Amino acid sequence: MKLTLSILFFITAISFGSCQNSESTPEAVKQTFQEKYPGENDPDWHTDAHGNWEANFKKKGEKYRADFKPNGDWIETENSIKDSELPQAIKDKIKELYPDREITEVERVESASKGVFYDVEFKQKGKNMDVEFDSEGNILH
Repeated sequence: MKLTLSILFFITAISFGSCQNSESTPEAVKQTFQEKYPGENDPDWHTDAHGNWEANFKKKGEKYRADFKPNGDWIETENSIKDSELPQAIKDKIKELYPDREITEVERVESASKGVFYDVEFKQKGKNMDVEFDSEGNILH
């Protein structure tokens, strides 16, 4: 019992340790966020495994996540969308290449390095597989 409680305490401490509040978020990150998303004043800030900053916020009722380097450079912003919102070219490519795979999640991603793309997650034999498509249905590598 003591071991179970100790493990639970340790996991909880680690989880809280990875969360950050807006006071510890670098000013450059907060400034870039405000420039990119004016009027969005209450994001939840966290750091990821790479040391980048993530802002979770809602825009017109939809959930978004924007990622920034510690120096304030914007990396990407993503939000979940429905399968039905995918461009038709992507739907056609999925039907052609992955007809037997179940889609588990779809995200629209706006990236500083790749532009706009769609990240489609498939479930295949108990494992998840991500495939990135541009709006024309081409697979990105």
